[in-house]
Amino acid sequence: MASPSAKNVRTEDRGPTPLPPAKRKLADAMRRLLRTKDFNSITTAEISRTAEANEALIYRYFKDKRGLLHQVLYDYLLDFHMEIQGEIQAVPSALDKLRCLVRAHIRMYDSNRVFAKILLLEVRNFPAYFESSTYRLVKGYGKMVSRIIADGVQSGEIRDDIPVPRIRDLILGGIEHFCMAAVIFGHEISVALAADNLSDLLFKGFEKN
Repeated sequence: MASPSAKNVRTEDRGPTPLPPAKRKLADAMRRLLRTKDFNSITTAEISRTAEANEALIYRYFKDKRGLLHQVLYDYLLDFHMEIQGEIQAVPSALDKLRCLVRAHIRMYDSNRVFAKILLLEVRNFPAYFESSTYRLVKGYGKMVSRIIADGVQSGEIRDDIPVPRIRDLILGGIEHFCMAAVIFGHEISVALAADNLSDLLFKGFEKN
């Protein structure tokens, strides 16, 4: 989402493995709270109570509440990257890999609303996110998509007159726009239908005839 798998992600981007017990408890507490509350309404005191950990540990391990949010997103992203890698490895063609990726990405947004809300709604309004190891994982995913597209151009499946980054941005942006309203309003996503519709719309534009 080669891909930023455990083998390919840099050590500093993976964070400490395993997390200290208290650090893991705080991340799990934030994850549980985000299932029913928005980020801004969650307090550090509430996180510490839910985790049964000292509130000061939030600042020790994560600097602040938003740093803890980045840790939760990081964990989701790493799992997602590993899942995507497993799904596309056995797929032969670039276009089929992209179809597989679109479906898996939409499925993740539908099945894990905490992950979707953090990535789509919470983190991008703050400049520090774009300097974080979490954002480096997001960039790694984008690079993987670009490599699949470039392979498709080289194999003759994908047009060579459209820059690879533009095709990548169209795919990733399309996924987000297809899912955004459902994530915001809590609607169910028909994953197979959404993935097929989006893939058909996009691929007709850049698939080489």
